[in-house]
Amino acid sequence: MPEIVDLGAYGEDFTANPYKYYAKLRAQGPVHRVRVPNGPDVWLVVGHEAVRGALTDPRLSKNWRASGQLGPAGEESALFTNMLDADPPHHTRLRKLVAKEFTARRVEALRPRVQQITDELLDAMLAAPDGRADLVEALAFPLPMTVICELIGVPAMDREAFRGWSNELVAPTGEEAAYAATVAMSDYLVGLIEARRKDPGEGLLSDLIRTSDEDGDQLSREELVGTAFLLLVAGHETTVSLLSNGVRALLQHPAQLAALRADFSLLDNAVEEMLRYDGPVETATWRFSSEPVEIGGTLIPAGETILVALASASRDPERYSAADDFDITRDARGHAAFGHGIHFCLGAPLARLEARVALRSLLERCPDLALDVDPGALTWRTGMLIRGTEQLPVRW
Repeated sequence: MPEIVDLGAYGEDFTANPYKYYAKLRAQGPVHRVRVPNGPDVWLVVGHEAVRGALTDPRLSKNWRASGQLGPAGEESALFTNMLDADPPHHTRLRKLVAKEFTARRVEALRPRVQQITDELLDAMLAAPDGRADLVEALAFPLPMTVICELIGVPAMDREAFRGWSNELVAPTGEEAAYAATVAMSDYLVGLIEARRKDPGEGLLSDLIRTSDEDGDQLSREELVGTAFLLLVAGHETTVSLLSNGVRALLQHPAQLAALRADFSLLDNAVEEMLRYDGPVETATWRFSSEPVEIGGTLIPAGETILVALASASRDPERYSAADDFDITRDARGHAAFGHGIHFCLGAPLARLEARVALRSLLERCPDLALDVDPGALTWRTGMLIRGTEQLPVRW
């Protein structure tokens, strides 16, 4: 085994800016044995080409139950019966059934509602008499949370509780708390699904209950719970950080902000650069080697845990020139923010839609928007899954 690099030893500096550490690792090779903060020893893949290869390698399994490895807290929960924790052919079947309902047309039809929610949130934010707000609380969190909960069919009164469970699962504060959140969320979704069975109404969850393949195949009870969990959590957690990281990048790069304000035709490209430069997902969820696998000249034994660093791949200078520069005019295609291969994020079109609507509306209505805090004073979400600050104080 190679020498272990203890990422936890770098403390909060690694959480706030992992990119300089990834750069040092990339310079030494694409694969390393590391100890993650408050976690186990794993293999970390950091180079752009190695990351894309790992994300499409069928020998790297997502099915932690079959791997014999330690799974998430509450590992027997139906929450984890979802496509993200499955390999083909099970993954293929689940994704096909879900994709039937979560279509590009359905997402595009949400545009007027996304705009309406954005306008209402900005109305409330801009009513603040002191001209200050935490952008996470005012816009970045409530917009995607409202959109995905309305899409799925989660009542407004339950969303604050859901937020607490979701935060605990993507950035655990402890094993007991993560287990409690798993149980609470699972129980809630079971009840919600049963309620929709009795009174279907409108919404994606009702459609998922009804949907079937040509041969009559349908999602089981456990698969419905797991799918609802995945869509709800992934459908808002990532977009919260996409919005807050993107606005923070713009405000810390005034020339780029000015260029976007002067020409909103750059908006789509700017969103892609935000995803590349400081995307919301730092590392993909765990993979497990089902047999010995060689990546970048390093042989990983069978039965090992692998973390794929999406954030590092998107800053690899072998793929992007001046990779550490934020440049909304660059061709950012090929970034790894939404993953790659069969597990490419199903919700990417919705995240892009929400980001484009929210960013344009925010910049148009706040011509003097600025950070209201020293960037060094920001506090960061824990763990290596979701990357973003816990708050983003702004003034206008």
